[in-house]
Amino acid sequence: MRNEDYRLLLDALLSSVLAAGRIEMAHFKAGVTVATKADTTPVTVADHEAEEVLLAGLHAAAPGVPVIAEEEVAAGRTPVIGDRFFLVDPLDGTRAFIRNSPEFTINIGLIEAGCPTFGIIYAPALALLFATLDPKHAVEVAIAPGDAATLDGRELKPLEGRDPDVAALVAFASRSHAAESTDAYLKRLAIAEKRRASSSLKFCLIARGEADLYARLGETSEWDTAAGDAILKAAGGCVTTLESAPLAYGKSGARFANPSFVAWGRAPLLTVP
Repeated sequence: MRNEDYRLLLDALLSSVLAAGRIEMAHFKAGVTVATKADTTPVTVADHEAEEVLLAGLHAAAPGVPVIAEEEVAAGRTPVIGDRFFLVDPLDGTRAFIRNSPEFTINIGLIEAGCPTFGIIYAPALALLFATLDPKHAVEVAIAPGDAATLDGRELKPLEGRDPDVAALVAFASRSHAAESTDAYLKRLAIAEKRRASSSLKFCLIARGEADLYARLGETSEWDTAAGDAILKAAGGCVTTLESAPLAYGKSGARFANPSFVAWGRAPLLTVP
């Protein structure tokens, strides 16, 4: 994708992202009815309604580009993909959403030749949007769901991961997915502080320079990581397997499942043989 196309795509998708945010905030304030999917994860009406809006926006902004969206896949509707496709999680952090925590996000990532090149993460309850503007430039913008769908006149704060103090690292961990294997991995590093957060917000906070890494041992899906991967990469970081290889995207045969991974604010600090 050409550098000038990043801002064009962001501008084209902004109205549908804010509309999805308004839908989610309406349910967030009113309370939600929760169902359980076949994989035992929770889902709400807000997930489905937001995804419909995002799919319409993506098909209008990028006609012909396949969209792999979480709830569509759960319903058995998975389009054939090529070298270029979108990955969408309409409501990442559903458990946080159900608990009335503001740490839920909307994720849109563009994959080209197996790599995430463009990402949008929107946290409607926090009125914060994170996005890539080119391969080496990611920004944070304050914008509420009810605001006008334009970035004109808004401050675009550059995101840049911090240089780690290897003797006193700060790590993020998931609020909902504590695991002994993750704790064992982190013990191999000099972790001075562990913070917890929900959803893809962890990638954004690392890209902002608030922490050095986020390790997730266990299965996630590509739509959970694609947008954050693109944003973190543009902010000077990376998302890798435990062996320090980049995450690969487009694994349709594996139902778009990720292996264990680590999000780093800079280069990887540990490789598991």
